[in-house]
Amino acid sequence: MKYKDYYETLGVKRDASEAEIKSAFRKLARKYHPDVNKTKEAEEKFKEINEAYEVLGDKQKRQRYDSLGSNWQGGADYTPPPGFENFNFGGGNYQTFNFNGQDMGGFSDFFSSLFGDMMGAGSSSGTRSRFSGFDFDSGMGAQDFSRAYSTGGGRRSAKTKPEDLDVTKTLNVTAQDLFSESPVAVKFNDMRKCTQCPPGGGYCSACGGTGIINETRSLKVKLPKEVKEGQKIRLKGEGKTDAYGQKGDLYLIIHPVDNEYQISGSDLTKDVEITPPEAVLGCQKEIKTLHGAISIKIPKMTSSGKMLRLKNLGLPKKSGGYGNLNARIKIVLPDKLSQKEIDLYKQLAK
Repeated sequence: MKYKDYYETLGVKRDASEAEIKSAFRKLARKYHPDVNKTKEAEEKFKEINEAYEVLGDKQKRQRYDSLGSNWQGGADYTPPPGFENFNFGGGNYQTFNFNGQDMGGFSDFFSSLFGDMMGAGSSSGTRSRFSGFDFDSGMGAQDFSRAYSTGGGRRSAKTKPEDLDVTKTLNVTAQDLFSESPVAVKFNDMRKCTQCPPGGGYCSACGGTGIINETRSLKVKLPKEVKEGQKIRLKGEGKTDAYGQKGDLYLIIHPVDNEYQISGSDLTKDVEITPPEAVLGCQKEIKTLHGAISIKIPKMTSSGKMLRLKNLGLPKKSGGYGNLNARIKIVLPDKLSQKEIDLYKQLAK
């Protein structure tokens, strides 16, 4: 599922006060209320701002949401902590938003994964809520307006399925990471449901009352040779852990990211910049490689985009040895030209 940035939805900062959040919600609700805006886009936006206010307008939910950290971006892949992903909202217990007889659906999966356990109490099975009588100008109603559009009837399954404990993350790697053959350090946030919360409610010092423990984990990962974009590395038992002690696996999806090299298996490609005179007359050029600095010969009349293959200067191969380094010629102009140089170019142009 995708992470939702509720602060961005309401257009407020993460340290916004309750009054600022309420004011932002009321302004957006006026703009996108079905009585005012009849478009399909407004309907979806209306649901989004209500979901955002359901969280940020409630102190306990906001505290749990904030415990996820501020490093998330809207639309990023999100995996809920163990214990929060298995709430069942079926069986007629899922309250929906209904306007003038039109069913507009319920809260998102992201909301349910975090707050399903908090929405069951006090919910009446099968209830549908209407908002046609909402008063934007009164001092009351905004919170109730959002509250009515809610989820209910959460109940946890008896035991988590092993595959539900698996975690998938993207691992950015550089050419140097792949060349060194040393394990790569991987850091990521590990979220899990708090097991120390006192029965019946009350403040929990372990999680600060959020119900979620958020810890940073570090692992060392050995990268395979000739790894490719999108390839998965499985780390057994490094996923989530449920209340029964079951452990899932961690899957790392390889994503080569390097400012200097393009990576393709064991082969590398890098740009080598030369000037127009060097392209015409040819030259010797010193370049840096993962194997050290070398000098290469640029032939006369070399065009931009030409590839020079340098054998055995790439990444380690499974079969032994190294791949190739492709030097891609890129002709660049000097930052500044003297008047004499400009006059010479004019003569050439004639």
